[in-house]
Amino acid sequence: MGVDFLGLQTTIANSFTLEGVGVHSGTEVSVTFLPAEAGTGIVFHRMHENGDVTELKAVSSQVGNTDLCTMLGFSPATSIATIEHLMAALYAMGIDNVVIQVTGAEIPVMDGSSAPFIEAIELAGTQTLGVKRRYIRVIKPVRIEAGNCWSEFVPHDGTRFEVEIDFSTPLIGKQSWNGELTAASFKGELSRARTFGFMRDVERLWAAGLALGSSLENSVVISDNDTVVNPEGLRYKGDEFVRHKTLDAVGDLALAGAQFIGCYRSYRGGHKMNALALKALLQDPSAYEVVEAPVSRQRVRAFEMIAVNAPEFAPWSA
Repeated sequence: MGVDFLGLQTTIANSFTLEGVGVHSGTEVSVTFLPAEAGTGIVFHRMHENGDVTELKAVSSQVGNTDLCTMLGFSPATSIATIEHLMAALYAMGIDNVVIQVTGAEIPVMDGSSAPFIEAIELAGTQTLGVKRRYIRVIKPVRIEAGNCWSEFVPHDGTRFEVEIDFSTPLIGKQSWNGELTAASFKGELSRARTFGFMRDVERLWAAGLALGSSLENSVVISDNDTVVNPEGLRYKGDEFVRHKTLDAVGDLALAGAQFIGCYRSYRGGHKMNALALKALLQDPSAYEVVEAPVSRQRVRAFEMIAVNAPEFAPWSA
């Protein structure tokens, strides 16, 4: 049995607000989610203290720095950082259209995972809109390499992630997560995986003005003797690390501006590799086709999707 795909676009049914601290800035920030019409996409509004508003569409062409997180925008004065956990939740829950008002320069880290965003979206509810959703279907492999790291898209009759990491610390070592991405699989197997870091890097990051909001409340911290500092331990025994890397990949690939049908594989990847692989796919029109459901109904199978002639469909370049 194949995985069902949504045939129609969606938005949230009700507005809601979340508050928390930015993991890098250490400052308090709030985010308000507003329903949006079909075709809006995921749009961020950075709300400045002087009343100005910077609009940033969550698409590949607007991705700036990817060193420690994924940032939209190219200037610290107008950008929004650490969007990946939120974007992963929206993607997995099938939310196509929403306006997100942000009072600071960074999305709050919450507990370091996507779980708080998932819970809030479920409480708000989802509204189906009467407009067909379009997908990007991978039709030939696209691969990028950087040293001993690589990422690739390959054709697949579903949406699948195969992510492998390899760290020198024995606590992590080699780990992999392979699976079909659905709302249920994301919620149960990936959403609660937290961001992680090493105690030995803390002073360097603080000196650079980063990780100022990081704590045991929102990060898994690995000590100098390769143990988990958090008293509660790991949420996913042994492999929370690769699950979080997969969560990050889901959020980064959401910046296509449309969901994809295919398999994404990566080895020792991260935000930068995810962004580069996505751009490589989207820059090769022979590697994908735009598809939609043949009729207006809420659920369809991947094999039922039909290619559409949509030369104007390039939400990633907005």
